[in-house]
Amino acid sequence: MASLNVLNKVNNDFSHLSKLHPCLGGDAHSKFGRLHLPVSPACNIQCKFCKRDCNSNEDRPGVANGILPPTDSVETVKKALELCPDITVVGIAGPGDTLATPHAIETFKLVDKAYPDLIKCLSTNGLLLYKYYQDIYDAGVRTITVTVNGVDPKIQSQIISHIVLDGKIYYGEEAAEILIKNQLKGIEAISKLGVVVKVNSVLIPGINDEHIETIAKTVKEAGATLYNIIPLIPQHDLSHIPAPDCVQLDKARIDAEKHLEVFRHCKHCRADACGIPGKQDLSSKLYGTNRNLETFSHG
Repeated sequence: MASLNVLNKVNNDFSHLSKLHPCLGGDAHSKFGRLHLPVSPACNIQCKFCKRDCNSNEDRPGVANGILPPTDSVETVKKALELCPDITVVGIAGPGDTLATPHAIETFKLVDKAYPDLIKCLSTNGLLLYKYYQDIYDAGVRTITVTVNGVDPKIQSQIISHIVLDGKIYYGEEAAEILIKNQLKGIEAISKLGVVVKVNSVLIPGINDEHIETIAKTVKEAGATLYNIIPLIPQHDLSHIPAPDCVQLDKARIDAEKHLEVFRHCKHCRADACGIPGKQDLSSKLYGTNRNLETFSHG
């Protein structure tokens, strides 16, 4: 559990950041922009609902025009600010996991040196969060999002196919137990440094829809400040499960709000999003002609 002084610092930082970060505060959501740098090519877990791809026509997480080399990140930020001066946040959210390769932390170091006043935000599945939490902080990141879809191995094992850790593949409830343990340890460790932690959960009817309150309570105890519940996009191995309706989504949010503040403005952003959420997306202008973009392996 975090100390009272740390909790007060996190709360103060959240109050400030939520006024500037469009993925933390409702007012900021329509006023300020964010830039996602798609520098992370690989993932270390396989979620059953996740289908990563490189294209320009899908508006969802896990998709980008291509992979940006970290060495091009500072110039990309410069171009993005010219397109949208209202950008306050530079984030990395894939299209793979940000901690499965060194690319994200390397990128944040470069961007923080060039643009120290921009908010740095990282999204991760949390498998390696505990291993790299100090490196993330040292790279200038002060807000992170961790996707936690279950804190019960029986439930989590229905959502992930496997994880890859230290060169070994784990399956089933063993994989789920490792993932959950590392997520919660990582959230606790990085929140103690004063980093604001938002938790995302994908709401999957029939699997974790009755588990959301337990997730909210558990991640709150670990140090999370904000909760974002995202409706399932039926695809990949969960294409047979319908997306939750408004009633199911509202119930989950009400259950979660017993423990954590809930963010209600998520737009399912691409890994190369650019601009103010819900308004004109500038990613095609920013990345569409970048010949240095590479595709990634689905292996």
